[in-house]
Amino acid sequence: MSVVTLRLPDDTCDRLKQLAASRGISLNKLMEELGTAAIAAHDAETRFRAMAAGADRARALAVLDRLDALDGAGVS
Repeated sequence: MSVVTLRLPDDTCDRLKQLAASRGISLNKLMEELGTAAIAAHDAETRFRAMAAGADRARALAVLDRLDALDGAGVS
């Protein structure tokens, strides 16, 4: 396990402590959860961009056109 020193404005640190307390967890656990969420979001964006790079643009637009047509027909 690593130790990280993080410099934050006092008001930000106070708000994070309050948030952690409201969730019934330590500030350390909150920062761990926030870090994990940030990594998951980054990984999802990376996968999306990789898939988009290899996508067939014409086919994707055709799917969107079909969805638009369904929406116009009152189909949910």
